[in-house]
Amino acid sequence: MASENCSSGPKSPLLGSSSSSSGISSNSWCAKLIDVEEAKNQMLFSLPMIVVNSCFYFINLVSVMFGGHLGKLELAASNLANSWAMVTGFSFMVGLSGALETLCGQGYGAKMYRMLGIHLQASCIISFFFSVVISAIWCFLQNILRFLQAQSIIVPLAFCSVGSLVIHIGISYALVHWTGLAYKGASLAASISIWISLLTLGLYVLLSKRFNHIWRDGLSFEPFHHILTNLKLALPSAAMVCLEYWAFELLVLLAGLMPNSGTTTSVVAMCVNTQNIAYMISYGLSAAASTRVANELGAGNPDKAKHAMFVTLKLSVLLAIAVDLALFLGHNVWARLFSDSAEIINKFASMTPLLLISFVFDFIQGILSGVTRGCGWQHLAMCINLATFYFIGFMVGLDLWSSLPIFWLVATYIDDQMGKSSRSFNK
Repeated sequence: MASENCSSGPKSPLLGSSSSSSGISSNSWCAKLIDVEEAKNQMLFSLPMIVVNSCFYFINLVSVMFGGHLGKLELAASNLANSWAMVTGFSFMVGLSGALETLCGQGYGAKMYRMLGIHLQASCIISFFFSVVISAIWCFLQNILRFLQAQSIIVPLAFCSVGSLVIHIGISYALVHWTGLAYKGASLAASISIWISLLTLGLYVLLSKRFNHIWRDGLSFEPFHHILTNLKLALPSAAMVCLEYWAFELLVLLAGLMPNSGTTTSVVAMCVNTQNIAYMISYGLSAAASTRVANELGAGNPDKAKHAMFVTLKLSVLLAIAVDLALFLGHNVWARLFSDSAEIINKFASMTPLLLISFVFDFIQGILSGVTRGCGWQHLAMCINLATFYFIGFMVGLDLWSSLPIFWLVATYIDDQMGKSSRSFNK
């Protein structure tokens, strides 16, 4: 293994100062369209990360699905509980861990391996402090994910996430159907499964020999010296993520004020969850962009970092089209996973065209968010999210809210047309 750059001291490797030629040139028209080798490497990294993020998100979503099949009110209650957990805890803790994408990603590129463990410990201290106020369940899990992702160690993550999801399905079924807890058992199952994931990943990081170079000094007070450095990135990162997540979850809460609130809350929550699942898919590429950009900047190669970003953007468009096609053809099958109600399934079908449009833009936005995390520009992304989601998006939403009768008229028309197309296709 390459020797550690200890001479630079404990300074965090934010944005490498040196620049080198990317060495990327080709006369081939295909190479000008997309760098095949770079795209291949990113896809090999992205696919396991898509599995990881989707599986961990599905732990909560499977609980919602089990609750939803008990009835409309149970579906609405499960969705609201999931939204509340996302708003008050999950999104903030995910955001706090975003600092590690910058610090560990650039540190790994700069071969400052010892600092990876220091930054992980500092981030865990910060997470523990905030988790006392929010929820102890989110204390370390997301930090370990970012720590491994920054070093491109993704196969163990994939095995852990898939295993946790499979176990979770069994636990959810048992608690929902074999006990008197009903939909409350789904929430308990999610808690148990996330703790299983935490313990599994924690033991792997602590006991695996591949991290000996990081933990060779053991635990010390040195991580406390880097808490301020971590917070300068963690707090803007948390705000960046929260502003985005809260904007979507706010829709679920507002749906309760609409006519036929039980149905509308369920449908809007299903749309938000579908959007989040799509984002989890795009986040695989976003993680690739963040890791590649951070590693190259840490190694002092800004040209290669820029090149990697453009390759990821091109891949994101192709992936968005594939996801759009899957939802367009299978939206009824997807809706039935949440509910057996024909009304809810039809209402979800009427919202599908809007979801298809949003996926394309959300995928591109997700890639650019990954780039900002890799560069350490979380504060800039925070301001952009505040302006776009609230000063623009929320104001447009209020305008549409005042035109609610027109909205429902258009939605009913789309619902009828989607129903006719579905019946024609089945014939």
